[in-house]
Amino acid sequence: MSKGIGKSLLAALGLLMMASPAFAAEAAAEAGAGMWYKGLIALAAGLGLGLAAFGAALGQGRATAAAMESIGRNPNSADRIFTPLIVGLALMEALALYALVIAFFLQGKV
Repeated sequence: MSKGIGKSLLAALGLLMMASPAFAAEAAAEAGAGMWYKGLIALAAGLGLGLAAFGAALGQGRATAAAMESIGRNPNSADRIFTPLIVGLALMEALALYALVIAFFLQGKV
């Protein structure tokens, strides 16, 4: 069952990736050949934001899991673990927000 779903998702992803260049080719033909890089800017903005959000979520999950495990092993250390955990989570979230700002700036160039 899992292999069938995986193959279906892979096929859908392949179709989506093939449709995007086709639409980009039509837009390039209408706008002229000198604007090919605008599609790459939009692609970079979307991929960069997605990767930043994925990385931040993965890091936050691992940091929170490690903090909860250490508090579970030693409940008396909860007050000493809480502050560095919150600071670390805030810094990870800030990186994702920086990626969002950069993506907005890149979208402005399209």
